[in-house]
Amino acid sequence: MQCTACGASYDSEAYTCDACGHAVTVVDGYPAFAPELAHGGGGYESKLFAELAPLEEKSFWFRARNELILWALRRYRPDVSSFLEIGCGTGFVLSGIAAQHPTARLYGSEIFVDGLSFAGARVPSARLMQMDARAIPMREEIDVIGAFDVLEHIEEDVDVLREMHGALKRGGLLVISVPQHRWLWSPADDHAHHVRRYTAGELRDKISGAGFEVLKSTSFVSILLPMMVLSRLRMRGRTDDYDPIDEMRMPGWLNAVLYRVMRAENALIRWGLRFPLGGSRLVVARKVTQGADEPPG
Repeated sequence: MQCTACGASYDSEAYTCDACGHAVTVVDGYPAFAPELAHGGGGYESKLFAELAPLEEKSFWFRARNELILWALRRYRPDVSSFLEIGCGTGFVLSGIAAQHPTARLYGSEIFVDGLSFAGARVPSARLMQMDARAIPMREEIDVIGAFDVLEHIEEDVDVLREMHGALKRGGLLVISVPQHRWLWSPADDHAHHVRRYTAGELRDKISGAGFEVLKSTSFVSILLPMMVLSRLRMRGRTDDYDPIDEMRMPGWLNAVLYRVMRAENALIRWGLRFPLGGSRLVVARKVTQGADEPPG
């Protein structure tokens, strides 16, 4: 970790700097590097954690996305030694990574402490912290950083990419997913407090500009895109009565069918197909150059 008071590096599960003695504030039992934001602020409604947690493991979308993320790790960094998830939420992704990479040292961060209790129950071995992604208290420490449907919530997304670059070891890996296509904007994005939906070129340029080499970039939720477009068209005009969790409440048979479709799509991606269109985009990139916050040498 990097001390936010003096800048020295330290490795202490007590989150106390060996050099200056500064101790990180604790909020609800978790080290808090941005305690002023722990219970509010940021582009998300923390009350959704409790509603989301029991639904993720059954949801076709969360399950299929997890499988795609885990494939990316197997493909591009099978020997991952340390992994930090920015915006770990209820720990659903972290739990999958813990199962696939049991020897990796796992870290999870959230701007809201509310989600960390769910993540802690799912992944007891992970070191969890409250943190603002615009100020990551690590420098060249992490092997792989993941941020899954997080960047779109943050106005200063380029700053976050630079912070992730600084926290990664040389040659470290970045794995991210984001919502895609501005023309898909709907009340779902408004209620999720999205700042943007990305284009492929915009995301590539921002990642490359932060000092990364893009290794893989593909759309997903591509086969189901026509269904998604119809769903978004139906939402337009709805405001106050929109329930952001409602889409996840569907008949079991329909959820099973959609999961099989997305698993088939994931297989095509594993075989090398890059979908040009899709509701979301996955990018895998490697740290190759110094970021703006790093000195030469």
